[in-house]
Amino acid sequence: MKYPYLLLIAPVTVIFAADPYAEQLFQKNCASCHQAAAGAEARVPQIAALKTMTPAAILRTLESGIMNAQAAPLSGDERQKIANFLGTAVTVERRREEIANPCPAGAQWKNTASWSSWGGGLTNTRFLPANDAGLQAESVPRLALKWAFAFPDTSTLRSQPAVYRGRIFVGSQDGSVYALDAATGCVHWSTTVQSQVRSGITTGEIAGNPTIFFGDSAGFVYALDGATGKQLWRMRPDEHPASTMTATPVFYNGRLYVGAASREEALSVSSGYQCCTFRGSESALDAVTGKPIWKRYMIPEVAKQHGKTKQGAASFGPSGVGVWTAPTLDPERDTMYVTTGDNYSDPATPLSDAVVALRMSSGDILWSKQLTAKDAWNSSCQLPGKVNCPDTEGPDFDFAASAILISLPNGSRALLLGQKSAVVYAIDPDKKGQTLWQARIGEGGTVGGIEWGPASDGRNIYVALSDIRFEVARKPGSNDRTYELNPSKGGGLFAFRVDNGERMWQTPPPPCGDRRPCSPAQSAAITAIPGAVFSGSEDGHLRAYATSNGQIIWDFDTAREFKTVNGVVGHGGAIDVAGPVVAGGMLFSVSGYPARGGMGGNVLLAFGVE
Repeated sequence: MKYPYLLLIAPVTVIFAADPYAEQLFQKNCASCHQAAAGAEARVPQIAALKTMTPAAILRTLESGIMNAQAAPLSGDERQKIANFLGTAVTVERRREEIANPCPAGAQWKNTASWSSWGGGLTNTRFLPANDAGLQAESVPRLALKWAFAFPDTSTLRSQPAVYRGRIFVGSQDGSVYALDAATGCVHWSTTVQSQVRSGITTGEIAGNPTIFFGDSAGFVYALDGATGKQLWRMRPDEHPASTMTATPVFYNGRLYVGAASREEALSVSSGYQCCTFRGSESALDAVTGKPIWKRYMIPEVAKQHGKTKQGAASFGPSGVGVWTAPTLDPERDTMYVTTGDNYSDPATPLSDAVVALRMSSGDILWSKQLTAKDAWNSSCQLPGKVNCPDTEGPDFDFAASAILISLPNGSRALLLGQKSAVVYAIDPDKKGQTLWQARIGEGGTVGGIEWGPASDGRNIYVALSDIRFEVARKPGSNDRTYELNPSKGGGLFAFRVDNGERMWQTPPPPCGDRRPCSPAQSAAITAIPGAVFSGSEDGHLRAYATSNGQIIWDFDTAREFKTVNGVVGHGGAIDVAGPVVAGGMLFSVSGYPARGGMGGNVLLAFGVE
């Protein structure tokens, strides 16, 4: 089969004022005051003044500043859209005198082990051998907190850090990016970019110089000098106004491979939004300049109107198939494997909820394997009326987890997949995705099943279950209903043999007890070393499990206050998205995730063996 929809593209510059939905939000909620604010004596800033601010600064004003009350009726995504519409994107490097707890001047790079990408390597196993981990399973019970670092004006931490040559690079909700000393937590440099650092951090070397790469919530990819934090380039792989960068970029041999996803699935909740036109893609960029080399859309045709839904809303499609995950690379075969999301509107397409094999050099599609067909879904399907819900109304079983590439004991190879359907698969990449085995671990769902990623040591695959559930509560003296996390549903860790899918063990989640809000769900990506698996939970705990039998051998409660090395008030919370990172005898984890009603937090925690 031929796939003729490869595009060679030029760098894209986006002006958020071109986003009609954002402009509509501004006109409806803000314009009556800010457009009327004329004259030097006006207390309400004029639009021209607002455009001198960064989107991150405007968002902070809307969420926690003087405009908090006025912005309260807006959703988080709507506030972000207005901030992007008004703000002017800049990258600001903080001066040394502005940094709390700076490292000594002239600090040198170290020759120590690294965790430099989402999956710990090109094959996304999320497993680090003993020599690189510097941490033995028998020492795990003696892990203790070495230092804590707190991010100002932050309640959500989802970006996974990277460790490289003695430094840890981490991004935060307010767009700040930090280079910290891995041993002490002192700050080498700090830079602020346009918007929330949404993807994980990836490191690589360009002409011998350490460089970091990541994506933000506004859909931009950045390259920063690893030594200074100076921006080397910034580009937006997809021009759609709702595009966002969730997938952690992968660096290899001078190229950066990035997937594009979208907030359009959530924007569909507005009855006035015409859903949907975004289509996901994977791109290869020149890591030196950021210029695109190739781009592969996961839907060949541009969306067009397809009549109306059963609820009477205008429907555009096909759409969706966002790429939320870091690709898995096999350079020897010039092949990469990309897992994909669902469709947002009808008609459903064949590359949704799938693993797609691409040629690394050109982006040509080699083969694909769809795991769930006819999965067209968007967030309006959860609301009364379901105005923009596609008639198909699929189960929302897309992939948030990267594929894992391993060698089996018999010499053949397998791709291991974890899906939001709560099904684990092993498929044969050399036989166009032929299924080797599959196993179910839960019910699955929109925030259920397997979320951000299993881990494999080559013998077993270790899989954490989300299956977050909610319960309805009524406010005292009112008929208003609220949805709260169910403290008794979800969670658990499982181990399966990679060669035949035999379940080796299963460990149920510890209960929430009296903690509220709380969920035992284990949505965050997990990480393994020889003999131990680390998994963070929505209940705020970071735990280690023995790979031999699943017994919990270490448990640290992050949902508490911390004394921090940078003097900022620090508090942990729920753990989601980003998995723990291990390198050079230390374990690092971010804590804080208030989405879905969970516990917010703002800390990066560093552990070592006492």
